[in-house]
Amino acid sequence: MNDLTESVRRVAAETGFSGVVRIDDRRGTQLPEAFGFAHRGARLPNTLDTQFAIASGGKTLTALAIVSLIVDGTLSLDTTARSVLGTDLPLVADDVTIGHLLAHRSGIGDYIDEDDEDLDSNDYVLVSPVHELANTEAFLVEVDGYPAKFAAGEQFSYCNGGYIVLALIAERASGVEYHELVHNRVLVPAGMVDTAFLRSDEPSGRMAFGYLHLDGLRTNVMHLPVRGNGDGGIYTTVADVHVFWNALYDGQIVPEEWVAEMTRPHSEVPQENARYGLGFLLAETGSTVKLIGGDAGVSFYSAHDPTTRSTWTVVSNTTDGAWPMVRHLRKTLDPT
Repeated sequence: MNDLTESVRRVAAETGFSGVVRIDDRRGTQLPEAFGFAHRGARLPNTLDTQFAIASGGKTLTALAIVSLIVDGTLSLDTTARSVLGTDLPLVADDVTIGHLLAHRSGIGDYIDEDDEDLDSNDYVLVSPVHELANTEAFLVEVDGYPAKFAAGEQFSYCNGGYIVLALIAERASGVEYHELVHNRVLVPAGMVDTAFLRSDEPSGRMAFGYLHLDGLRTNVMHLPVRGNGDGGIYTTVADVHVFWNALYDGQIVPEEWVAEMTRPHSEVPQENARYGLGFLLAETGSTVKLIGGDAGVSFYSAHDPTTRSTWTVVSNTTDGAWPMVRHLRKTLDPT
C-alpha cells in the first residue's frame, strides 16, 4: 500500500467518510477506493460503481447541452431569455442573455441564494412538494417572484435559478425534454453509460441514498426534488466522471474551440479563491478545471488538469462528508 492510499484511508477513518475517491494521471488509475454505506438500513456498502448524486456538478452538463444548441444554430450566447420564456418569469430582465446565465452574471434573483449566510444545506428550502418537481416546467413556481439583484452583466453571483432558466430555454428552443436533451447531447457522446437523472422515489440497486449526517438513517428524500434538473441532481459514478473529462477535452461533446471558451475565465470569484468560465469553476491560477456540488446528503468535487491529464474525484453521500477528504487531497495533489 502506497503512502497516498494509506493517507486516504486514514482520513476516511478519522472523518467517517462515506463515498468514493478516485485519482488518475497519465500512468492510469492510481487510487480507486470506496468507503461507507450506500444504504445504511440494508448495510449495503458503497462500491466503485455506486451511482452518487453530484448536486451542482450537473450544472456543467446543462451548460454543455446549451452550447450544443448554440453549435447547431438553435441558440446563441446573445439569445435573450425573454425571447424564449415569453411572459413567464416576468422579473427576469429583458436584456438577460444565455451568456449571462451561463456565466452567473445574469443578476436574476435566486430561489436558493447561496449568498445568504444563513442558508443551511440541510434546511427545507423548496416551495413545492418535492414529488412534484419531476420535470422542468414544474420548477417555474420555484424560480418565479425573485427581484433582480443587479443589472445583467454587472458582476458575478452564483445563481441556481439561472440554470433552471437555462434548462427551460433549452427545452423550449429544442422541443426536446430537458433530461432527454442532456442524455442525447452530453451523456451519449461522452460515453457516460452510468450517469442518469434517477428518481429518489425509485431507488435503483446501485444508487447511494443521501444522508444528512455522518450517522443515523435520516435521508435527504424530503429535501430535494424527486428528479434533478438544470441546476443539479444527476447521478453518476467516479468512472463516468473520469470518462467525462477525457471526452470533454477530446472534443467529443462540443467542439474544442467551445471547450476553450467555456473553460477560460469570464469572472473572478475571490470569495472562492477561484475563477468562473461558462459552466465550469476554474482554479485561481493555473489550468485546473473543477466540478463542485453540495446539497442535503450530497458532496462532490472533481478537479482535472488538462495539461497533465490528471484527475481526482471525491464524492460522498453525506452533506459535508467530501470536504475533509478534498482538503487533504488538495494539499497533497493540487495546491491550487
